Amino acid sequence: MSENSFYLTTPIYYVNDAPHIGHAYTTVAGDVLTRWHRQRGESVWFLTGTDEHGQKVLNTAEKNNVAPQEWCDRLVEGAWKPVWKALNIANDDFIRTTEPRHMERVQRFLSGLKDQGHIYSGKYEGPYCIGCEEFKLPGDLLDGGLCPIHSKPCDILSEENWFFRLSAFVPALLEHYKNNPSACEPTSARNEVLAFLEGDVQDLSISRSTFDWGIPVPWDTEQVIYVWFDALLNYATAVGLGDEPGSAGAEKFAKTWPADVHLVGKDILRFHAVIWPAMLMAAGLPLPKKVFAHGWLLVGGEKMSKSKLTGIAPADITDHFGVDAFRYYFLRAIPFGSDGSFSWEDMGARYTSELANDFGNLASRLIAMIEKYCGGAIPALARDAGLEAALAETVTKADAAMVALDFQGGINAIMEFCKRVNGYVTEREPWIVAKDESRTPELLEILYNTADAIRALAVLLYPVMPTTCETLWNSLGMDSEISSQKISEVATWGQIKPGTRVTKGAVLFPRLEEPAAK
Repeated sequence: MSENSFYLTTPIYYVNDAPHIGHAYTTVAGDVLTRWHRQRGESVWFLTGTDEHGQKVLNTAEKNNVAPQEWCDRLVEGAWKPVWKALNIANDDFIRTTEPRHMERVQRFLSGLKDQGHIYSGKYEGPYCIGCEEFKLPGDLLDGGLCPIHSKPCDILSEENWFFRLSAFVPALLEHYKNNPSACEPTSARNEVLAFLEGDVQDLSISRSTFDWGIPVPWDTEQVIYVWFDALLNYATAVGLGDEPGSAGAEKFAKTWPADVHLVGKDILRFHAVIWPAMLMAAGLPLPKKVFAHGWLLVGGEKMSKSKLTGIAPADITDHFGVDAFRYYFLRAIPFGSDGSFSWEDMGARYTSELANDFGNLASRLIAMIEKYCGGAIPALARDAGLEAALAETVTKADAAMVALDFQGGINAIMEFCKRVNGYVTEREPWIVAKDESRTPELLEILYNTADAIRALAVLLYPVMPTTCETLWNSLGMDSEISSQKISEVATWGQIKPGTRVTKGAVLFPRLEEPAAK
């Protein structure tokens, strides 16, 4: 992989239903992080997609009286892709596990592991949660054999399957995480993985024989590949895993792999931090640099879930607050890595105080004053040492936080600078200064400093709120693309050229006329 590249993946999502805000939370986080890395000048590849095999998807399709492939096509094209487009997700690729490019590469990978002696036949007997698509250990279950995620009884399976020698890789995995603590974050997630690895790790059944909706096992077509063994490989199959040397796929894989960050929910941590790296070790491939398990979005104290009727569609929120406020709120209000409860009231309060008042009002006041006092043209370049120093410190803090996946810390740093600029305007009182012609140079100085500070805010908040910040950028009359602005250059003062014409645009964050509560 190139030193100046960045490859990020979200989980691939089951297509048994339309996306809810829990899915959107992960995907927006990935979008914000990859946009930030693009503005650092890096070559970014951002992958998301859908997991379309397995018993859960098959059962859902049957309940809807359609073939599973037809169900998947309907959900992907009618729900998943449109929602990502509506949320302004700028992914570079969208992988579907029913695509030939994925299925063929999975079969080659599995055959390679069998040839190397990592796969053997055996019998699986034990609990299986269809909702999780997971073979459960007895210690994983609640009283009564209930799945702790879905609060439903698990099926008891007895099947002749193919097994992966997962237990053989436990010592290497323990060494990997102890030597590379950043490979699994946050710390609570790494500790969970280490505790699991230090327990009685069993080999993994990697096939199913009681249904046929899946990728056939290449040497035993009476069985299909276990959905998680199939799905985890998407991160590598999407960028050319196992393609012929010299081919475009092989070149893409060499340039892209290993992934820099796998974003996952904490409920699928074990798959990504135990099974997935063991699969790669078995194949002699580099391991991902980081698996980051974020917390759950909670409703009524429980994880958001369609099966528990607590799933909220993104449009329920964006129709009221707008897409950029949605993107801002979830990364600003909840520390990434911790559980967090969604609240209509809290979102409404933050929208009004932080977005409409602190940011939106600052921009509209500045443009109105330039139109009123300067004929709509940016005045001569000026410098305020305090603002300039504060901006430099803000960029350093925000960049460090964002690349560490501390979205809340990064956004907080930027919004603190926004408050600092508001304080500067309040303290300098340009509307009072304007009444005294002898103080015109002071007035122009205040307006220029405010304008250049807002220019910087637009760039820094662009990965979080791209549409709003592009609108503001254009209102400032900037003659370059905001997406081409580099984080490393944001703090260079004086980038907004004197004489540039500003234009009054639409209100960035309109007043919320209707109550948000539903």
